[in-house]
Amino acid sequence: MYWQEDKECMNRGELEQLQFERLQSTLNRVGTHVPFYRQKFSEMKLDYEGFNSLDDIRKLPFTLKQDLRDSYPYGLFAVPLREVVRLHSSSGTTGQATVVGYTKNDIRNWSDLVARILCAAGLTADDVIQIAFGYGLFTGGFGLHYGAERLGASVIPISAGNTKRQIQIMQDFKTTALVCTPSYALNIADVLFDMGINPAGLSLKFGLFGAEPWSEAMRQEINEKLGIQATDNYGLSEVMGPGVAGECRECNGLHINEDHFYVEILDPETLEPVEPGEVGELVITTLTKEAFPMIRYRTRDLTRFLPEPCPCGRTFKRMHRILGRTDDMLIIKGVNVFPTQIESVLFNIDGTEPHYRIIVERENHQDRATVMVEVKESLFSDQMSKQRELIDTIRKQLNSELGIGVAVKLVEEKTLERFEGKGQRVIDKREI
Repeated sequence: MYWQEDKECMNRGELEQLQFERLQSTLNRVGTHVPFYRQKFSEMKLDYEGFNSLDDIRKLPFTLKQDLRDSYPYGLFAVPLREVVRLHSSSGTTGQATVVGYTKNDIRNWSDLVARILCAAGLTADDVIQIAFGYGLFTGGFGLHYGAERLGASVIPISAGNTKRQIQIMQDFKTTALVCTPSYALNIADVLFDMGINPAGLSLKFGLFGAEPWSEAMRQEINEKLGIQATDNYGLSEVMGPGVAGECRECNGLHINEDHFYVEILDPETLEPVEPGEVGELVITTLTKEAFPMIRYRTRDLTRFLPEPCPCGRTFKRMHRILGRTDDMLIIKGVNVFPTQIESVLFNIDGTEPHYRIIVERENHQDRATVMVEVKESLFSDQMSKQRELIDTIRKQLNSELGIGVAVKLVEEKTLERFEGKGQRVIDKREI
């Protein structure tokens, strides 16, 4: 099932020619209208009009998050503000906020790209889509809202929070698709259980999740607890919002909307392309954005290309779900550790619950990591030997997966804080 079959199944040669033409147009746009890029190109003595192929993109400079902050609010816009019909912004909780803008044409493209992803996941105009992302300056809520309307589906713009009300709306409005973070989907599943509601009695069939890394084991947990098919989708406000890439019903990687985004995967240290199939940092160049084009934006997200063709027939490249970030990757005792690695181990151990927290501390100049794991309440009424046995099992499996030793602490169900947005899995106390 396709939204724009002629584009999603385009011949690779035709696609690359289209990408090159759109890249030339984008470079002309930013080189003419964006002082930041004009200065960069001038300093590099870059003749982008002389580019002969897509390979020449490697001659272009990178754009960093800090560049967006330094240009706050409108310094990177490529059109006059009167042509900007929508503004979104990051929260600014980790520094100066970043502001992005959209023209009318940008909004139309955005809506179509999100509709593609919804359609690929199996949704149609007959679906009732409950969007439990926060609305406002965050791009997730509105991006998926307009894509769902473009698809022709019925949209429930409930926003985030108030989980019991979310469940009541699901029951009353016959919601068929849930859109939120995977962490919040598990939160909803827990509250359903507490309320004594059988998910089989709901109309839910689909879940479209994003905004945070999650593992395959977490997908299976969500599918089983809510009785749905969960698919992953990817986007970031700096290059558009949701709609950059998404899974089809095969659930074997995210199809990148390559006619609108040129994607590279680079070694984050050398900034050279990685070997096919190797993990690296995702770097994105927008090809059609009018108000806020981005050239080689370093996302800090880590992934890899999946070279095999997808049975669904789409010809766009696929990428693995996000494995982590170069800037939130934990380095413990010199070893790179991603929370999703720990998550994958925990989900495969009987007796543990799908909620955990990683505490990293430094004692006597040595790193110490403790994984706090929720376990079933019945375990605390059993003999202490069973608790010790479970701790030993978790420690051994984590040691095998991570290559380092970590401490494990069992806590009772519902002890760890629940999140309605992105789950905070790591508390790194080494910086305090």
